[in-house]
Amino acid sequence: MSERKNARIVLTIAGSDSSGGAGIQADIKTISALGLYACSAITAITSQNTLGVKQIHPVPYSDVLSQIRAVMEDLEVNAIKIGMLFNEETTHAVKDALKEVDFKGRIILDPVMQATSGATLAQRQAIKTMTDELFPLADLITPNLAEASLLCNMEQITDEEQMRQAALYIKNILGAKQVLIKGGHLQNLFSKDIFLNSESVFLEFDSKKLESRNTHGTGCTLSSAIASYCALGHEMPVAIQKAKTFVYNAIENSMYLNLGRGHGSLNHFFNPQKLVVYEGNRE
Repeated sequence: MSERKNARIVLTIAGSDSSGGAGIQADIKTISALGLYACSAITAITSQNTLGVKQIHPVPYSDVLSQIRAVMEDLEVNAIKIGMLFNEETTHAVKDALKEVDFKGRIILDPVMQATSGATLAQRQAIKTMTDELFPLADLITPNLAEASLLCNMEQITDEEQMRQAALYIKNILGAKQVLIKGGHLQNLFSKDIFLNSESVFLEFDSKKLESRNTHGTGCTLSSAIASYCALGHEMPVAIQKAKTFVYNAIENSMYLNLGRGHGSLNHFFNPQKLVVYEGNRE
């Protein structure tokens, strides 16, 4: 029998989106499309479509903990993406599980707080617990402008200087190691993201803004793509740039699709990659 090969593995810890555009579903599509093996722990079950969120059912503490334990005790996970954490109980479960396994790979945390439709996806106490207990564990925090404003107790962020101020606050006051403020909602022709690294150096990432209504799950897709590229061995700035390119292409290749009456999904499989495998022992 030939020697067995290793795949790169990404664990996504997030909520389920019944419409398939965001959350666990978007993460698994992204990870798979980039040639990695995806596994998951579901934190909440949502009933939603492209028009909005209808209902949220949080998964109990013991079940969240058990899912993560089951994956981590068997599979050699290279990177973790964390998304929707609806309540304090769920947030504690994720923290306890990560502390228990003493994970050494990269952790990308997308602080999901509010749906495009306005539905609340994280209770206030969950946000405090997330910042207190998970921010210090994560290698990168990826808030959009609305999430950054909420985290920093700021008014609406409308320019790049405010984005930098928010990044500094999240790093220096809230204890994040690195921060990526996503500027896709700025009123300009380009989507500018601002990255603050562990040495407090700013980097900017620009891409042309696409006018498309199929943007549901963009943040989930970006964070899971960053985790995937980290799992493939790329340094954080390279992983971010590659992830932004993937998201841009996924939006561009979904513009012709009719996926619901509201904000439809990205096309994650515009150029799917074969599963990346490695000979012998994994690095």
